[in-house]
Amino acid sequence: MTTSTYAAYPSLKGRPVVVSGGAMGIGEAIVRAFAAQGSKVGFVDIAVERGNALQAELRAKGQTVMFAPCNVKDVPAYRAAIDAFSIEHGNALALVNNAAHDERHDWDKVTPEFWDDRIAVNLKHAFFAAQAVAPGMIAAGMGSIINLGSISWMIMSPKLPVYETAKAAAHGLSRSLARELGKSGIRVNTLVPGWVMTERQLEKWVDAAAGKLIDESQTLAGRVYPDDLARMALFLAADDSKMISAQDFIVDGGWAHG
Repeated sequence: MTTSTYAAYPSLKGRPVVVSGGAMGIGEAIVRAFAAQGSKVGFVDIAVERGNALQAELRAKGQTVMFAPCNVKDVPAYRAAIDAFSIEHGNALALVNNAAHDERHDWDKVTPEFWDDRIAVNLKHAFFAAQAVAPGMIAAGMGSIINLGSISWMIMSPKLPVYETAKAAAHGLSRSLARELGKSGIRVNTLVPGWVMTERQLEKWVDAAAGKLIDESQTLAGRVYPDDLARMALFLAADDSKMISAQDFIVDGGWAHG
């Protein structure tokens, strides 16, 4: 199946979008998908070379993208990047809180410093990015905030206790902000990936044993890829989902029950 067989969303044309962690993996697929829809995409990442290359590639296609090198753990720097995107593209009407890091760790080796660092990269930035874009969305009377979760805590994956804590909290963040912002026309949902075949996963974790586990655990044959998450992000940002909020959208090949 080619991308030409997938949906186009007229409401996304010209829509300002902000994506964190957009230079590679799921985030890169999300940036590419929104740019192809004609959205005005601002994205941040610590992978400067990859981010600059993606910006150059998409601009060469006539698409509207802006990359800002930024570590989302530095909240003031991230908010400054969001401000720069708004000057260039207009106030964001969609925010995809994608940036995360699933470093494996043992529960009994976690220090307070490690805890704070993992919460910062996997959860904290999402709240403050939402706080930054919300006034513009309120003024427009519309908007969509998409928080990336994970099935890891649902299926109790080992060696990820702090990551899973943060990702479980993303669901609470979505539901609480959905209540706070909903009367202003702002939707907040959680997009929940399964085991996605990104470069990082394939290089570090997906071996023969992992492939066997995936085959046994997913109800659907095949593998989940970044584009599968990107297509759901498009739907959640488009007007097609205008009456959907405070919900979880699991894209995992039928693995977790939610």
